[in-house]
Amino acid sequence: MIHEEDGLPGQRPVQPESPRAPRPGQLRTRAEYLAALRELRTWSGLTYRELEAKAGTHADSLPASTIATTLGRTTLPRERFVDAFTRACGLAEQDVGPWLEARRRIATHEQAGPPPGKDDDTEPEPPPAGPVPRWRRAAALLAAVGIGAGGALGVQALLSEPSGPGEPRAAVGNHAVPGLGLKAVGSWAEIRPSRSPEFCVTEGTDRTGRYRTAVAAQRPCAEAALPRVYLEPVGEGAVQIQWHHPEHGIGCLTAMREGPGRGLLEPREACADDDPAQRFRLEAAGQGADRRFRIRPGGGGCLAPRDEDTAPGAAMAQTRCSDAAEQEFTISLTPPP
Repeated sequence: MIHEEDGLPGQRPVQPESPRAPRPGQLRTRAEYLAALRELRTWSGLTYRELEAKAGTHADSLPASTIATTLGRTTLPRERFVDAFTRACGLAEQDVGPWLEARRRIATHEQAGPPPGKDDDTEPEPPPAGPVPRWRRAAALLAAVGIGAGGALGVQALLSEPSGPGEPRAAVGNHAVPGLGLKAVGSWAEIRPSRSPEFCVTEGTDRTGRYRTAVAAQRPCAEAALPRVYLEPVGEGAVQIQWHHPEHGIGCLTAMREGPGRGLLEPREACADDDPAQRFRLEAAGQGADRRFRIRPGGGGCLAPRDEDTAPGAAMAQTRCSDAAEQEFTISLTPPP
């Protein structure tokens, strides 16, 4: 995922008719369209979080993480994203229409049939209503990112490049969590219980059967390729623990306070930096290269395998903090997938 510095919604008026604003009329390919959307974002002068706030003023839901992942993909974004995004950038209603029309034109052309030997990876329109997914069905970062003229930029490049004119480069030199080399832009990571280092914290189920949706659990790391874990700093040494999955999208681990899943962690679609249930403070518990940490949810307590269970599949749960080894985890930062 791509991250930027937080900021308040910009107050600078945007003039849609400015000659600097990109025009969609001559766009013919998916790569050109995505490049133009990124150019439009640069022209707006707004960060991803400012765009999220501006979209909210139009009653649109456009999370910063969705903007970042969509602009970093090689697939054609959905119409509802284009509609909300272009208006958040400052375009008037009459200027949004041409962007939607260009999107439909390119999608129609691609649906006529991809070149021999190539797959059409245009993102389909949403399926009919059905069962609620385990977490948000969003644009995944796990797809391969093509690099070329007018194509999508690689994830690592997007993390290190300035966001636009006048916007500072992300503070990649600042360590956001004491004792962990986590930069302000966040990082992919692997979390292992220190007492059972052969396990990774990943998707599992409540083995008691009381809670039936996905929860965080310990499983052999060889079986934990998905979802991928991303740590996003949210200030004061705390992080969001995000799960990225090619089918279920992006979900933020949330400490449940009530109901049959009380004390467990589940991935939820709605991610909020200021939600205590989604803020986890990483407290150093080891020195040097060992990098052991206690993970403290904002609602209190520390994480550990429930009932000190050392078996595969044991769910992670909140418990009273102590010096016990089962409350310590090793956290390894990993390269982008």
